[in-house]
Amino acid sequence: MRLSIIIVSYNVRAYLEQCLQSVQKALEGIEGEVWVVDNNSPDDSVAVLRRDYPWVHLIANTENMGFARANNLAIRQSQSDYVLLLNPDTVVAEPTLRGVIEFMDAHPEAGGAGVMMHNEDGTLAPESRRGLPTPWVAGLKMFGFTRRYYMSHLPWDQPGRIDVISGAFCMLRRKALDQVGLLDEDFFMYGEDIDLSYRLLKGGWQNWYLPFEIVHFKGRSTQKTDFRYVHIFYQAMLIFFRKHYSHLSFIYAIPVKIAIYFRAFIALIDILRKKLHL
Repeated sequence: MRLSIIIVSYNVRAYLEQCLQSVQKALEGIEGEVWVVDNNSPDDSVAVLRRDYPWVHLIANTENMGFARANNLAIRQSQSDYVLLLNPDTVVAEPTLRGVIEFMDAHPEAGGAGVMMHNEDGTLAPESRRGLPTPWVAGLKMFGFTRRYYMSHLPWDQPGRIDVISGAFCMLRRKALDQVGLLDEDFFMYGEDIDLSYRLLKGGWQNWYLPFEIVHFKGRSTQKTDFRYVHIFYQAMLIFFRKHYSHLSFIYAIPVKIAIYFRAFIALIDILRKKLHL
């Protein structure tokens, strides 16, 4: 088996169907399989998958396990040279899967790869190429200086080495996963792609951006206007910082944590203001 595509889905049945239809076309001529892990969606996702997509391996969870745990469930059951973590709110261009696999085959040092992501309006998504959120780079990003975080110096039309692969489309070499381990389940949602990308680099592997295309309808399965989203997002930032930068001195650690809590506070205030129509 060449490729296992794993899609973790929650309450986005229409987008999931659109994604699966694009994947089916993109998989033509590739020995592959598709897994959908449903995180107890309240919509009719599971019923529709069972009725209309018999070629999909379905795991129907009875609770929302989060992104990392759900992906790991399918990764452990799959058997393939490559594993693709794919968001349900994406559309994959027909040449993309074949192009990424051919690149990975030709570059055995590549542990993972991401692609050119387009936003819903057709614009290029800067998170297609990301640098590591070191305390310095993360601090700059929190205050609006994003050039280093989004590796803006890289050309869009050429392959380039990057630090962080987006979890929306994350192609992984099985051998690399076996070496560095699966997704860290301490992350419920957000941050696990950064953590895994960092572990790949520390394990001696390379992460690549490749100019093959997908469309990403960002955040359709999350409600960014509720307090739970803010808690999960900024908690993930704190988990990553504690895991990888706890060795830094008090002088560095305190400002970063203050910045994280400050950004979380501002986000909560903005949500409250919108709810109250202020």
